[in-house]
Amino acid sequence: MEEEKLDQEKTEQEQVSEPKSGYIRFKKFHFIMLLFLIVFLSAGITTVALSFGDEKVVKVNNDRKEFEKLYEAFDTLKNDYFKKVNEQKLINGAINGMVESLDDPYSDYMSKDEAKSFHSSISSSFEGIGAEIQQKDGHIVIVSPIKGSPAEKAGLKPNDIIVSVDGKSLQGMTSTEAVTLIRGKKGTKVELTISRPGSDAQMIVPIIRDEIPIETVYGEMVDDKIAKVQITSFSTNTSKELTQTLNDLQSKGMKGLVLDLRQNPGGLLDQAISISSMFVPKGKIIVKEEDRNGKIKEIASQNSGNPDLPLVVLIDKGSASASEILAAAVKESAGVPLVGEKSFGKGTVQTASNFTDGSNIKFTIAKWLTPNGNWIHKKGIKPDVEVALPEYASLPIINPDKELTVSAASEEVKTAQKMLKALGFDPGREDGFFDDKTKEAVISFQTANNLPADGILKGESSLKLMELLREQIKANDPQVQKAIEVLNERMK
Repeated sequence: MEEEKLDQEKTEQEQVSEPKSGYIRFKKFHFIMLLFLIVFLSAGITTVALSFGDEKVVKVNNDRKEFEKLYEAFDTLKNDYFKKVNEQKLINGAINGMVESLDDPYSDYMSKDEAKSFHSSISSSFEGIGAEIQQKDGHIVIVSPIKGSPAEKAGLKPNDIIVSVDGKSLQGMTSTEAVTLIRGKKGTKVELTISRPGSDAQMIVPIIRDEIPIETVYGEMVDDKIAKVQITSFSTNTSKELTQTLNDLQSKGMKGLVLDLRQNPGGLLDQAISISSMFVPKGKIIVKEEDRNGKIKEIASQNSGNPDLPLVVLIDKGSASASEILAAAVKESAGVPLVGEKSFGKGTVQTASNFTDGSNIKFTIAKWLTPNGNWIHKKGIKPDVEVALPEYASLPIINPDKELTVSAASEEVKTAQKMLKALGFDPGREDGFFDDKTKEAVISFQTANNLPADGILKGESSLKLMELLREQIKANDPQVQKAIEVLNERMK
């Protein structure tokens, strides 16, 4: 039908007389008929487009056939959904769906705000609870809390599962989406529902958000010859911070070093390479990258530091990604012993590609391999000397808003009893029933710490109990003690 009308229009145009001037002159009848035809055709095409849902309003001149279904879905929802749709939201959702289909917890689509949050977490301070998280097996899991952060002070541990945030379930969310709920302004409160492996009961953990400075290196002398340096993450200035810290410690007499990478969730690859070069001899391999075609690129040490400094490295299940690159590099290319527990096991490299509107996609571009060609993904790195922390170091959190008193029976009472015993206040039992003997232990604990001695665990008493336990773990750290012992042997 349309072809016939177009033919008719062509015939009418062929009947136009030759112009006698710079203007085209139509016979009056032909001109009126041509106008009628144009109006009729325009109205007909518009009616057809609006009457059938499977007809595209927007014709996309694109020879990439794989996108035809995507265009059809977009047009169908735009035209036929029962409410007006946000076109940009549909497009963002399509991109997010593509990334999610990779089934890779380390690949994400980030909106403008999410991308801004991502960049701030590796380059400056930010406000939140201070914990690295990732999506794992459909859950949002804590990789590691940042040293000195509200998350660490609240007792969050690697592998804790965040079930919900302020009552909103995180099931099915990406780690980027979860971060937007967890972060917030300094001084505001957020409640996390936590499920900890090995514990049947879920815990509600209230946390007051704070400013999280990205200071990543902490050093101290543990005796007159040995220093301990903790690297908490690999951010923009970490190698510079470490150089300054090591120079300071050398001026104080450092002859050997314990490098603590426990609960370090990783960060920037270039920082891991730069720091590894401080301890791996020049020319020795630090890390290998394998692309999708199996092509392997070797990255060698530039030896910008002192590879002869006696060194022992501490790792645990919270050591991931860039911290595992460093641990593997010094172990396999410099013969440095590792002490602690098996690491997390993240063996992939990501990059971020920015869109013009400020959003971006973070996606995996390669595997990384140890100098000996091992892929540690989902397996981790086993230390040369395995040392576990005491059982009380893995105890769950007590909700300070909840009152624990005589006749109460719960998992939180059981946790409190174990904490009291670890601190030397024996409650007489650890089965979760709050009896008179437990009350006596609480009163003794409160008296010793200048707290109201009412025998009830709540608020300040609960917070103090957890604080003292953290201090005891730090003061009597068997992993650090073993690392110092191993280092002393290497220094002889």
